[in-house]
Amino acid sequence: MTKLSVNINKIATLRNSRGGNVPNLLRVAQDIESMGAQGITIHPRPDERHIKYQDARDLKGVVQTELNIEGNPIEKFITLVLEIQPTQVTLVPDAVDAITSNAGWDTLKHGKFLKETIRVFKERGIRTSIFVDPDIAMVEGALQTGTDRIELYTEAYSKSYESGDLNGITPFIMAAKRATELGIGLNAGHDLNLENIQFFREQIPNLLEVSIGHALVSESLYFGFKHVIGKYLEKLK
Repeated sequence: MTKLSVNINKIATLRNSRGGNVPNLLRVAQDIESMGAQGITIHPRPDERHIKYQDARDLKGVVQTELNIEGNPIEKFITLVLEIQPTQVTLVPDAVDAITSNAGWDTLKHGKFLKETIRVFKERGIRTSIFVDPDIAMVEGALQTGTDRIELYTEAYSKSYESGDLNGITPFIMAAKRATELGIGLNAGHDLNLENIQFFREQIPNLLEVSIGHALVSESLYFGFKHVIGKYLEKLK
């Protein structure tokens, strides 16, 4: 079964919009785990506009499944991850002012930097993953960085699926097969939702984990967290 890691950034955004501690981020993380999710993902950004750095520290003592911390490996982020030592760190090449992640790493251009950064995390026993586009060259470049996993950036798939073009899955199948051949673990995320997740999972071999936040939270406004998480788990079996 592919594991479901729930990104709770949007819960933090809602909390921050009013100040105070409603909704309680830590309680939500615990409730989501109790409903069956196999991981919690957070993506703290330098301006702390949703997940705050202190949230990451607090969640370390609460999350009982797997804690995945995403972010651009600037010095502040690296220091935070080494302090917390989550189950997994996912490196994303975000610009400081990016609204959301919008591209994978060029693993050839930034290979040396990624290799040095990944080595630091792996020396502390933290599983590493890097965000990449479904490009064979980028997958092969990822091998040279020493990363444990890659996370396929799935926005292009989601757009093609929404338009009715199922051929949009093809680059992802090819990238996934190459990753498996190279012994790289496979994660995926970005714009996956209840409509497109099952087809993606059925077509992608050896998919270990998906990270879903915006769609899952939005769907839960209509159907409730417990119901939506159960639906995702059913589709990922």
